[in-house]
Amino acid sequence: MLAERIEFVPTRDAEAFAFAPAAPAVFLLRSGDPHTEPYVSKTANLRRRLHRLLGPPEHSRRLNLRDRVRWIEFTATGSDFESGFLLYRTLRAAFPKSYSDRLRLRFAPLLKLHLENQYPRASITTRLGRLGGQSLYYGPFPSRASAEKFANDSLDFFKMRRCVDDLHPDPNFAGCIYSEMKRCLAPCFKGCSDEDYQAEVARLQTYLNTAGDSLVREITQQRDQASMNLEFENAAALHASVEKLKPVLNQLPEIVRRIDQLAAIIVQPSAVPESVTFFSIDAGLITGPLSFPIQSTEHSKSQSMESRVQATLATLPPASAKGALETMEHLALLKRWYYRSTRTGEIFLADSRLGLPLRRLVRGIARVYRGETPDGGNRIGN
Repeated sequence: MLAERIEFVPTRDAEAFAFAPAAPAVFLLRSGDPHTEPYVSKTANLRRRLHRLLGPPEHSRRLNLRDRVRWIEFTATGSDFESGFLLYRTLRAAFPKSYSDRLRLRFAPLLKLHLENQYPRASITTRLGRLGGQSLYYGPFPSRASAEKFANDSLDFFKMRRCVDDLHPDPNFAGCIYSEMKRCLAPCFKGCSDEDYQAEVARLQTYLNTAGDSLVREITQQRDQASMNLEFENAAALHASVEKLKPVLNQLPEIVRRIDQLAAIIVQPSAVPESVTFFSIDAGLITGPLSFPIQSTEHSKSQSMESRVQATLATLPPASAKGALETMEHLALLKRWYYRSTRTGEIFLADSRLGLPLRRLVRGIARVYRGETPDGGNRIGN
């Protein structure tokens, strides 16, 4: 898992300290006893951290492992994102039963479309169902409150049910306030046919798949047609609906996608000189790191930067989750990085039809390598 491994002998501690770089890293300290738990952490300066943990003990309450550690394992990292992902993988391998408690991951809020239900509905959750299930998930959102607001505001444009019970349609049922307001097709008392309700569900699914573009086009076409038919009051009402929809879509973060279609490349600074580091997002799963040298090698000098990027990304292994929990954990790590007020690196989301924006990606690689933010300024933090 970790790239470097050295033996630690207290009487020759200077050798170990000299071997460790004064740079960010994820590290693991093992004792000679295989039954003793290792010490795993990340640091912004490995050499300084090892001095604190393994140096001669001082008269203080600071943790000292000098007489307990036999082996030091570490991997130098180029960014906090890389450190966090590597720490997650290392803890998962070292503590398979307790790594989640040690990481304290907060799962990302998702909008769930319950398609396995006879009468589908939408809800907010932080849990993914079984892989391969019928339900669809959209996210990650920055918070549950923002996810709920987007869902509620969006459902105002559709006539889907908002109740959470499994329905057993009864024509004698009185319905609810939404059916009284004509904002629900009321399948609870057979206020519509099953086909009509499924068509409304399909409209919402298309709306979510296209980040709202489908509904904008639909209402705009209806408005233009009403204007052509000289139905000016109807056209004005439809225009007001378009204006009402705009702030709803403006609150939707760019990264929010259907999870099984969430694909992107994250570019991070690298611990390898003259390079950047790639991470791939595929169906919400993170793979990497993969080092990408800025300067071309002898055999690739004739290739364009875009071709080199494509060739490098092709070497990444395909992502595969062992279960829904692993995908939830990766989405939590992605959410933690993406929604930081200041973050290192850039992300480039793939379009389902057009693929990765390679030209933008190449420009982003140059910015990350030079330590600039997308607006051209210097990076604020890590």
